[in-house]
Amino acid sequence: MTVAFDYSVGTPPLAEAIDRDPLIASPDASLSDVVRLMNETARTHCNNLLNGARSSCVLVTQGKTLAGIFTERDLVQITALGMNLQTTKIGEVMHHPVLTISEQALHDIFAALFLFRRHRIRHLAIVDDWQHLVGVVSIESIRHILRPTNLLKIRRVAEVMNKQVVVAQIDTPVVQLTALMANHQISCIVIVNNFNSEDPVQHPVGIVTERDIVRFQALQFDVYKTLAQDVMSTPLFVLNPEDSLWTAHQVMEERKVRRLVVSWNWGQRLGIVTQTSIMRVFDPIEMHGVIETLQHTLQQLGLNIEQLEEAIDYDAHLPAASCSLDKNETDFKAKLSELQAKIAYLIKHPTLSSEVRQSSLTTALTDLQQIQSSLLQ
Repeated sequence: MTVAFDYSVGTPPLAEAIDRDPLIASPDASLSDVVRLMNETARTHCNNLLNGARSSCVLVTQGKTLAGIFTERDLVQITALGMNLQTTKIGEVMHHPVLTISEQALHDIFAALFLFRRHRIRHLAIVDDWQHLVGVVSIESIRHILRPTNLLKIRRVAEVMNKQVVVAQIDTPVVQLTALMANHQISCIVIVNNFNSEDPVQHPVGIVTERDIVRFQALQFDVYKTLAQDVMSTPLFVLNPEDSLWTAHQVMEERKVRRLVVSWNWGQRLGIVTQTSIMRVFDPIEMHGVIETLQHTLQQLGLNIEQLEEAIDYDAHLPAASCSLDKNETDFKAKLSELQAKIAYLIKHPTLSSEVRQSSLTTALTDLQQIQSSLLQ
């Protein structure tokens, strides 16, 4: 059988995720000015998704040359160390050299995601042939442009969430929260309120994130005296492990957040799902998980098709007037066979490019969704 894939069902071009007007500072800019710039950008442009991603880093340049990068995570570490933002220059604390790639070499979003994961970064600077800065792409900007409804609908929060959640009590000073973030290399702390010491349930009541630390520093909060309960984001929207990643993605978009708390077993267990963990499902290394899910679903559907075939065989002995074999059943079997062939093709051709592989999975998932809908009718 010749399998024809619809490659038009792909992902948006990476160019849509490139911020060509990133935040820029000179090496001698004070850290306090840089933090105010980050906070002002996040606050003023809260309704602009790309500008929301823009505020998460500042690129340091000398002339047209990229000299370094400073991120929200860097500020968390500096806050934990108690450094003076007024007297510290960004050139003293920026990361350098910066990982860069030319726009011509970055063919698709999968290449960017691979580099994010390999180098454990969340921002990638884009340069031209002369190494001049073109822009920056981030995990957040990529997530905003993706519309992978089918792929995210079949994956569950439980598959990607982090169960090692770091928590703090409501009366914890903010400076201690930054120390926890820096020591554990995490982007948020879940704030809990244990009503009594004998209660095994950790009641999540709020969250403090890297972006919050930017805001606190920009507003010149005393991080030694300010407590978590005074500044945490609350109330929380809590997910269930069985919720789909599409649900998590939609909630993040609606609430303009980058991480969500997961709770189960009546609050006795907590988890965290972040935009980084959601984006892992698009990593070529993770694609085999999607194929396995498809195969498992097909096995379940296989029981239905066997029952259908038995019914067809039985109906074949009945008068034509009572025969239930109709065009819908024939179409169903044809669609199921075509889907099985598509999955077999993906398994037999592991060297397909990331873009073609993801596009093929998208069409297969669409077919699967149609088949499942027909079974429920």
